[in-house]
Amino acid sequence: MLKLFHKPGSCSLASHIALEESGLPYQTEAVDLATKITASGDDFLVINPKGYVPALRLDSGEVLSEGPAILQYVADQVPAQKLAPANATIERYRLQSWLAFIGTELHKSFGAFFNPTAGDDWKGAALANIERRLGYTDEQLAGKSFLLGDDFSVADAYLFTVLSWAKYIKLDLARWPNLLAYQARVAARPAVQAVLKAEGLA
Repeated sequence: MLKLFHKPGSCSLASHIALEESGLPYQTEAVDLATKITASGDDFLVINPKGYVPALRLDSGEVLSEGPAILQYVADQVPAQKLAPANATIERYRLQSWLAFIGTELHKSFGAFFNPTAGDDWKGAALANIERRLGYTDEQLAGKSFLLGDDFSVADAYLFTVLSWAKYIKLDLARWPNLLAYQARVAARPAVQAVLKAEGLA
């Protein structure tokens, strides 16, 4: 069975949502990122030498790391669920484009606010970047239910996760009405509700 190593509310939330949406059997185990010890007492650095979540242990015993890779792996196990467009299609490359954008332009910028060494200048620059990128994303969501159109994809699991951090940095999403409506739409999905409850975030 697949096993996700995660930290509640962190970027691993996206992988957790993807797994729940997939319908695949899976387990989760929380990781204390400060001590690098899992909930069952294992050394997380042995499981994932990078030392951060998410990490997904496959049925083979191999461990896959990096959120965008895990998201696409999960999606590809259940093509009928349409969590990712088919490989080698232009739609798949659009998905990968969104995953790269969310990871490098949004996720990394939010990271400044969770870094104890980040000064005000760094945070100010990061916030300006976040606001520009959210403005772009809001425009792209005009007239669409999800990032790729009518179908929820693993990119939506990732964007929803990153948007959930706005409240921690006192960033009001109300100025981006498409984003706000989108966030509510994703939050209402049964799988997302189940994961938020499981992680103590609901």
